[in-house]
Amino acid sequence: MDELIEALKIFRKYTDAKYPCWCEHDEFHVCVDPEEVSDEDKDKLEKLGFDINEDTNDFYSFKYGNC
Repeated sequence: MDELIEALKIFRKYTDAKYPCWCEHDEFHVCVDPEEVSDEDKDKLEKLGFDINEDTNDFYSFKYGNC
């Protein structure tokens, strides 16, 4: 849970959406544009289990997808 909270704190810097997260097909998604995220934060997010979805222009994780 601590890693998820750390990732969400990073994402919070890049969005003010009330509900930016959802689960779909065992994937946890966060609607944050990867182009707006610093390279340093992208590296941290990758270590925390998040990848960039090039098709939907957001982040996703299988690690946290069993909602």
